[in-house]
Amino acid sequence: MKKILLSLLFLATTMVFAEVTNRPVTIPFVNEKDMKIIDIRTEGEWREMGIVSDAYLLTFFDERYGYDTEAFLKELNHIVKKDEQFALICNTGSRTKLVSNFLSKNGYNVVNLTGGMSALARDGYKPKPYKQSRDSNKDNNSSE
Repeated sequence: MKKILLSLLFLATTMVFAEVTNRPVTIPFVNEKDMKIIDIRTEGEWREMGIVSDAYLLTFFDERYGYDTEAFLKELNHIVKKDEQFALICNTGSRTKLVSNFLSKNGYNVVNLTGGMSALARDGYKPKPYKQSRDSNKDNNSSE
């Protein structure tokens, strides 16, 4: 009986707290389109560096490092299902590390792309120019 209860407790814990997968970002990974990529950088960064083709644009931290987790999660839930694996990218991987840990503690199946857009640029990736609009994801994500 104890083994059954411990097994159920373990399963419940792993389902609530998904683990973060840390993966160095590579050009083949972003070109494969095997999973959705959420770009959490600011609009200014999207304009300056460009974006990954087909990435979903959803800022977490604003220019002053403020954030609204409720609004972010509401928008994220329009893009991915909680059990669907998806990847986060930012400029260097610092913000995605924080946000990935937060999301995993809330049951999301997230991949943190370490190195971010800076690593892609160093490797020769040619980002897509950012097109400003009221709904960034419609104009910048061709699968919408």
